[in-house]
Amino acid sequence: MRAAIASGAKQPWQVHTLADPEPGFNQVLVRVRASGICHNDLRQSSGEFGGHFPKTLGHEPAGEIVAVGPGVHHRKVGDRVGVMLWQGACGRCEWCQRGKPIFCAESVGTSMHMPGSHAELMIALADATVLLPDGLSYEQAAPIFCAGYTAYSGLRSAEPRPGDIIAVVGIGGLGHLAIQYAKAAGFRTIALCRNPDKDSLIRKLGADEIVRDGNGLAAAGGADIVLGTSVSTEAQIEAMQGLRPEGRLVVMGFERKPLPLPVGAMIARRLRVIGSQHNEREHLYEALALSAQGKVTAFTETYRLDDIDTARERLEQGKVRFRAVVVM
Repeated sequence: MRAAIASGAKQPWQVHTLADPEPGFNQVLVRVRASGICHNDLRQSSGEFGGHFPKTLGHEPAGEIVAVGPGVHHRKVGDRVGVMLWQGACGRCEWCQRGKPIFCAESVGTSMHMPGSHAELMIALADATVLLPDGLSYEQAAPIFCAGYTAYSGLRSAEPRPGDIIAVVGIGGLGHLAIQYAKAAGFRTIALCRNPDKDSLIRKLGADEIVRDGNGLAAAGGADIVLGTSVSTEAQIEAMQGLRPEGRLVVMGFERKPLPLPVGAMIARRLRVIGSQHNEREHLYEALALSAQGKVTAFTETYRLDDIDTARERLEQGKVRFRAVVVM
């Protein structure tokens, strides 16, 4: 098989020919049809997250199962699947026993502890595979396994109530999906975007209103939930100016800076800050279903595997419009 390899920190991604892997106990072999490229791929390949090199990156895969290992009974050859970022855990610690394996100290991650998806074939734990809904293309499914999952799970983790107003700050790879998910779930949705050049596109995504900053959000009546999909810490904190009493900021995007919280406003208006990632497996199921129903569309740029380093460079330079996907 062919795979894109990061040979070292801050090195180009190069395509190499490797031996085809074989699934072990409770594993499946997936022929990858599409693999989304995420900003966390850049963080991993820069060495920010530590780990070993060389490595195959990628944690947004969609494809079909071509072989199953011993002990696998609930998946079969030909199944159309994606693979979750967090594939497994120890099964014995407090958090595993509480049904929250994402907090397990021995959790197993795609492209971290197991080879990633920027390859023609990948091994995955059978329990980490998720069946794709009928009618959802591989190209559309792939970004949902991280970006879409993150955006929708952030909305769900804020526990929105009927009549709540949702605001989205950071209209990029996560944010363009967050707007669509908020609208698909039936909420009035406001986009915070300083760049008026994006206004036409934001309207097409379904936003009911566009404001430029937190003051503008407050002037528009405020929001009960701000989905912080921006990588800018300042942008997320500034958006809190527009939170209504008992409002929630959901932090999903991040940079390596402290989050300077407006403590006085938080106390006076009983505001909450919620950290969020891939919170519950049912959130992924619902995110995929909404995409399959045509209510959410990932805006993608597609690349061949041979051109993956070009995609990496464009993402690094901020030139990718929303999501880059390698189509095998």
